Amino acid sequence: MRVADFDFDLPPERIALRPAVPRDAARLLEVTPAGLADLGIRDLPGRLRAGDVLVFNDTRVIPAQLTGRRGGATVGVTLHQRLGDWEWWSFVRNARRIAPGDTVDFGHGLTGEVLEKADDGAVRWRFAADDGFDAALARAGTMPLPPYIASKRAVDARDAADYQTLHAARPGAVAAPTAGLHFTPELRAALAAAGVGSATVTLHVGAGTFLPVKAEDTADHIMHAEWGSIDAATATRLAAARAAGGRAIAVGTTSLRVLESAGSGAWSGDTRIFITPGYAFRAVDGLLTNFHLPRSTLFMLVSAMMGLETMRAAYAHAIAGDYRFYSYGDACLLLP
Repeated sequence: MRVADFDFDLPPERIALRPAVPRDAARLLEVTPAGLADLGIRDLPGRLRAGDVLVFNDTRVIPAQLTGRRGGATVGVTLHQRLGDWEWWSFVRNARRIAPGDTVDFGHGLTGEVLEKADDGAVRWRFAADDGFDAALARAGTMPLPPYIASKRAVDARDAADYQTLHAARPGAVAAPTAGLHFTPELRAALAAAGVGSATVTLHVGAGTFLPVKAEDTADHIMHAEWGSIDAATATRLAAARAAGGRAIAVGTTSLRVLESAGSGAWSGDTRIFITPGYAFRAVDGLLTNFHLPRSTLFMLVSAMMGLETMRAAYAHAIAGDYRFYSYGDACLLLP
């Protein structure tokens, strides 16, 4: 399909720069074959059925944004994919100022040696610190807010909490699974009282999620790999729930990508799954997700689930209705 088919106009003021307070005060647009319904996140227990299972991503965002110096040059680094205890792939601002073999000082006892520059612009690093990489990163790094927020305001102390979900447990993501940001203990309790179950999978979200699709045709776009996993107990539980008439509802496109990569049974590994209209979903019956960028792989994914024209109409309704977009914005409940 043409990437241009997934374009739409979004007024800049619709981009949320802070989350709703409290988190479960966010709005919810329900999209079903019957039409659209304007709701709030707190209405979610009444829109799902007893026996349904919400599947959350339990990844935890790390402070993956680094600023370093090499001579007189400033080098901005966004970690992308971990390769080992000390090695990472990253995206780099001012990458022309570095070459393999160069060392960059990121302060706070953390340095990095450039090992490789890939054709797609990614840079592979080997880091060094006296007390371990994770401890040094906690000192030197900042939360990697999406470019459409970071370009409008500075990262601050609030983001350290705002950009983590209630389910964050396994460090490794460089972007939040943002649909999970809407959940509070009170909402979780209300869902449980309504008979809606919960389960967790892991996908360590990479910075590639924010990269624009540069190809003109979706067939020519190559996804960056992200590591994910689902254990056998969770896979068995979801299969039993669906066999009993319940639905597996992914909380976020990241959870959905794990479930669709796994299919059935336990799974662990890198995924480059790219879901566009025409894809036959096999493991997921619905999706709770935020509003996504024009021409993005995530808008393509929701269009695959509900149909492109349906999602174009839903987004037009959301824009006209002053819904808040992107990572800190409001949510959609998609039930095909």
